[in-house]
Amino acid sequence: MTNNFFTYKIGDGRSGLLLLLLFLLALFRFYIAGFGAFAMICMAPALILYVYVAFRFKMTTFWALFFINYIIFWLLKNNWLPTGIPMSLYNEALEFVLIAIAIIDQDLSKNYCRAANLMLFALLIWSFYCILELLNDTCGIGVNVEAWYTGARGYAFQFLYVFLVFTVYISSSKVLKQYLYIWAFLALFSAFWAWKQQYIGFTPSENAWLWNVGYVTHIINGGSLIRYFSTFNDAAAYGCNAAATAVLLVIIAFTTKFKRERIIFGIIAICVIWGMFASGTRTAMFCLGAGLALFVILSKSIKIAVPFAILFALAVAFLMFTDIGNGNQQIRRMRSAFNKEDASANVRDINKTTMKKYLRDAPWGIGLGMGSMNVPANNKFSRMATIPPDSEYVYIWLRTGEIGITIFIITTIIMFCGACWIVMFRIKNRSLMGIGAGLCGAFLAIHLGGYANQILATMPNGLIFYGGLAVVYILPYIEPEWIALEERRYAEQEEKKRLKLEKKLASRV
Repeated sequence: MTNNFFTYKIGDGRSGLLLLLLFLLALFRFYIAGFGAFAMICMAPALILYVYVAFRFKMTTFWALFFINYIIFWLLKNNWLPTGIPMSLYNEALEFVLIAIAIIDQDLSKNYCRAANLMLFALLIWSFYCILELLNDTCGIGVNVEAWYTGARGYAFQFLYVFLVFTVYISSSKVLKQYLYIWAFLALFSAFWAWKQQYIGFTPSENAWLWNVGYVTHIINGGSLIRYFSTFNDAAAYGCNAAATAVLLVIIAFTTKFKRERIIFGIIAICVIWGMFASGTRTAMFCLGAGLALFVILSKSIKIAVPFAILFALAVAFLMFTDIGNGNQQIRRMRSAFNKEDASANVRDINKTTMKKYLRDAPWGIGLGMGSMNVPANNKFSRMATIPPDSEYVYIWLRTGEIGITIFIITTIIMFCGACWIVMFRIKNRSLMGIGAGLCGAFLAIHLGGYANQILATMPNGLIFYGGLAVVYILPYIEPEWIALEERRYAEQEEKKRLKLEKKLASRV
């Protein structure tokens, strides 16, 4: 099929309707972002060129989404992005175009049939509830469509877009391998940037952010300890991301058949774990441990379970029962995670008690997107709109109530357990099982981080880890091709070993 924009044809009326809906949604997104009709007309030539290039280079557009999503906070903090454009617009512009391409392109549109799985079912249930939240007027100030869409987009629609994009575009073993390498090297870059911040220094813009916005949470222990945030929004988002990514990298290094991959992913995993400690995010340790523990369960192997259990027990004992390394402030910071009298944990408990009192009268929550800008100071629920939730789960609980958080947890468990079932019972290839287990472990790890920090829906975590779980659901479709590719690569590896050995023996004669 010729890959030319002008040769694409819409197959039926349903495709046209979907494209129309995507177009209307994109216009609405531009409208709430503050772009007037004149501005959109002026941007039309650039948008047409952008759409043409995206259609011409489909996979490049997909990788651009992944790449931009990962470093967007880094660009933003350093003032390397044009002002006036909402940060989420970069993501959505690429996602809408990718979804539209897949609807029109006959080769890609076939991949949509793979989307009929438990994850889509769970995401649709959660999205439907979030749509119903549009009618939530608990605060008694009327329906605020803009605030609702902002909240629903970030906590429901965005996950649905990501699921569709990853399901369609991670369509072969070659693309899967590229995806893993690109993720690994982006994580390595973040670890490098954390090292650079610690040993070389911050950029002027990063320094300004640290001593203004980030001062309270990132400069601690009387100013003697800095929590490094690398390319992320803050240290919590970076630390939990590093822990969850390290889960995937460690498991791939452990299960791959190829020495080169073991070395690459193993070294990057060590660097990423170092970055996790540099972030000073104490929850990250539990994220790492939980993700690796899940791998032990999914592997169904005593040979794997015993050494992992021993290493995990030694790591916990090192932090809980010894003073080794106390001269290092980062280690002391991580060790304080086991302190039951920790002051920050007590503050969070006090906040949750306050929230419970208010939410007795708000079973549907105060409304998606409702914050200090939307709820008047004299409103009964103004306190709920301004109190620091300190957790993604608490934030969802406040905005959607007990009903909403219950649905969110149930749907998350459904999609997670469905992915674990695929890894345990549908995938036979050992290295592919390792990739699936690593993606499931990373998803569990980031959700554990989201239970303690407000980092789950923030970029790049939402796209990376929900996209990663979507990949697990398509691994059975990729497995036959993956096995063939692996056998070919393994044969090439063995042939190189044989030739190397022959050359070595010949040199001794």
